[in-house]
Amino acid sequence: MNSVTTRLLQRIPVQNVLGENALWHPLLQRFYWVDIEAGLLHWLSADLHQVHQLALPERIGSFGVLNVGADAPYQLVLALESGFALFHPHTGALRWLAKPERHIRGNRFNDGRTDRQGRFWAGTMVETPSQPAQAGALYQLNRQGQAVCHLRHIQISNGLCWSLDGRRMYHADSPRHQIWQYEFGSEPASLSQPRLFAEFADNASPDGATVDAEDHVWTALWGTSTVVRLDPQGQVCLTLTLPVSQPSSVALGGEHGDLLFVTTSRLGLDARQLAEQPAAGDVFIYQLSRPLAVAESLCHFEPDWLAEPVCHDMPVL
Repeated sequence: MNSVTTRLLQRIPVQNVLGENALWHPLLQRFYWVDIEAGLLHWLSADLHQVHQLALPERIGSFGVLNVGADAPYQLVLALESGFALFHPHTGALRWLAKPERHIRGNRFNDGRTDRQGRFWAGTMVETPSQPAQAGALYQLNRQGQAVCHLRHIQISNGLCWSLDGRRMYHADSPRHQIWQYEFGSEPASLSQPRLFAEFADNASPDGATVDAEDHVWTALWGTSTVVRLDPQGQVCLTLTLPVSQPSSVALGGEHGDLLFVTTSRLGLDARQLAEQPAAGDVFIYQLSRPLAVAESLCHFEPDWLAEPVCHDMPVL
């Protein structure tokens, strides 16, 4: 297969503090993302020119799209700062599902994604340590909206994505500068046989990631001004350089599946750095030389438990 080439198509000047969770909406065919620090959900118009935004009740780490009809009471599943919730962006209806780390002051939810079987996953991060050996974890929402813990001892959970066949999961703990690959058991969900997939320099923190139609992994490398594409063996086969130092997440989409979307961040940059990087916090859209997008999985819950508005505690594996 010939190598992929990229060309900058457009820059969206949104100046996000912490743009994240790039996602091409599989039903509405529009690009969505969040600004974690501002607690905003953003989306672009179909022509990619007009930006819309919606304020959320808390800071948001990530979200997924529910497999429901247009008249359903909720349309999205959110990993908000303090836990999981269902949400309707037009009515504002919100239903809390689980807050598995309500007892850990200083942690918040971060990166998340829906697996190939339609279950939403999200991990937490240590934002402000409040106790010795504080750590985050990786959770999966089961069909009844309960949060199940799969990985512990994480500092910043990131980079969730799955191989095309759904048999391998990729995950990064950003401060370790590594992406790990797990054998993925689908029913019930399980992780086994962890192996190091890719390792990066000390200034490169793997952030948001996705898998393309050729089973290659794309990941934003925070701190390096780059997005890389990795082959199934974990070798870099493409490096895209941006004019900002903190690319934060990536998505593939567009009408023809040949666009790459990259969110970026201004978080922690001082006045000199911001002057040198005036586009920090903007969204970059690149034209790819061939279609590579894979439809984002929709999240599915069993309908019977929706009648009970409870917030579940966490069963531990």
